This record gives sequence, structure tokens and C-alpha cells, in this order.
Amino acid sequence: MKKLLFFALLSFSFVSIHAQTKEELETQKAEKQAVADAAQAEANALQAKIDALPGWRLSAFGTIGGSLSNFNNWYAQGAPNNASGNIGFTLNANANLIEEKFFWRNSLTTNLNWVKLDNKDIDTDDDSFNPTTDVFNISSLYGRNITKTLAVSGLMEYRTTLLDNFNDPGYLDVGIGATWTPIENLIVVIHPLNYNFVFADNDAVFDSSLGAKIVADYTRQIGAVNFKTNFSTFQSYKSGDLSNWTWTNSFGYTLWKMIGVGFDFGLRSNKQEALNYSISTLGNTTETFDTVDNDLQTYYTLGLSYKF
Repeated sequence: MKKLLFFALLSFSFVSIHAQTKEELETQKAEKQAVADAAQAEANALQAKIDALPGWRLSAFGTIGGSLSNFNNWYAQGAPNNASGNIGFTLNANANLIEEKFFWRNSLTTNLNWVKLDNKDIDTDDDSFNPTTDVFNISSLYGRNITKTLAVSGLMEYRTTLLDNFNDPGYLDVGIGATWTPIENLIVVIHPLNYNFVFADNDAVFDSSLGAKIVADYTRQIGAVNFKTNFSTFQSYKSGDLSNWTWTNSFGYTLWKMIGVGFDFGLRSNKQEALNYSISTLGNTTETFDTVDNDLQTYYTLGLSYKF
């Protein structure tokens, strides 16, 4: 009985000592965390002051996605011997010069994707990687400040495809007007005097014209999250059939060091492109602007992201 009581008291003492030690460690951890949080707050405040200083501000992030597969004698599927693959990436880069009296903002957005499907039992099929998603956009905006949030500005924006039908079509917007920056990281461009140059082989469909250009861009990093949304539209004074708009969005979440998960999606409406596709690709030679179905154009990419 005495031995049993002795072991019971010993076990109780051990648990008590262990509990006290754990509580002490948790208290120490909380104290250290409070110090770390205070230091991080000071570091964030200093970074905000650095970001507010005049000069160049460079940033870039992107998404990489891909998969490769190879099958031999896999009889359960229609093509038992095949090799397939999908490779794609996006890049969002900014180089902005911010000064007290003027600014010069430059941005690049691209989304490229290739797909391969090779049936090894057929000699006549295509065994190479072929482009599917093909987006390229570059812009340069210069402005002279009138007030803290308003500036007189000039914009040049060029967008096309790189991998397939380069500059066919290609769009070059050149215009002047005003730029409004109501909050940090949000840029709103309103240019009532803008000329939309369109480069294409099919002159009967694609036409350049004078119109208004509106761009809204919001790019920001919050902790481990990077995101960019850009809306760009041209409204032709000549005809609504020559107007177009594009909305692109990019998100990146850092999981470990510079690597994370990225998601990109885009929407576009362009009646000239819809009519050209219907005539040149589908063979609808009698199609016109009044009869063509201008379906909404969309794309998305999901994969690993890398913050530069």
C-alpha cells in the first residue's frame, strides 16, 4: 500500500512539474511573439516610408503550370499509345517611376500556353506542342501632376499574340487625357482623344478609328498575396462594331519562400475578332457585323506561381 501511494505521489509530482514547465514555455513564447509583432509593425512602417519615396519601383510575379504523360499499351482508353503534355506560364511585370511632379508607369502582361497530344499509332498526327493561350499586352503611361490625385497624361498601349498570328491582329492605342489616382495602387486613365491603330491582313474586317480610351488598373501585394486586375476598353467614335474591351486578373499566393499557387483569368469582347474568325476559320463568307455572334472570350490558368 505504501509503495502504491509513493508511486501515485511521484506520478502526480511529475505531471505538475510538466504542466508548470509547459505553461512557462507558452508564456515565454507569447512574450517573444509580442516583441516580434512589434518589430514587424515597425518594419512595415519603414517599408511604407520607403515606398513613398520618389524613384523607380519594380515588381513582377507570375504563374507556371504544366504536366506531361506517356502511355504504352493502355488498352482501356481509345488511344493506348500516346504522349501528351501541357505547359503554360504568365508574367506580370511593372516598372514605375514616381516623382513629385510627374510619373511614368510601364507594365507587361503575358499569358502563353502550349498543348501536345501525340497518338503514337498514327504517323500523320501532330506530335509537337501547339500554342493555345496567347496573350501579350504592354503599356506605357506618362503623366504630369495637376493635383495630388489628378494628372494630365499620355498613354501608349499595344496588344497582340506572340505565338500565333503575330500582329494579325495587333492593336496600338495612342491618346491623351487625364489620369486619376484616388487611392494608392489604383490607376484610372480617361483619354477622350485616342486613336486605335489596328494591324491585320484582313482590311475588310479590321479598321482603325478615333475614340475614347479608358483603363483601370489595381496592382497590390498584401502579405503573401500578389494580385493585379486590369480593365481596358476602347470606344470608337466611328462605329460600335470597332469598340472592344479586355479584363485580365492575376493572383499569386506564396506558400514557401518565393513559390506558391497562381490563378489567372481573362475576359474579352471584340466584334472585329469574332467576325474575322467566322469568315477566315469557319468559312462563313457572308457573315457581317450585324449577323455575327460576338461571344464572350475567356481564358484561365491555374498552377504554381513564382514571385520575382
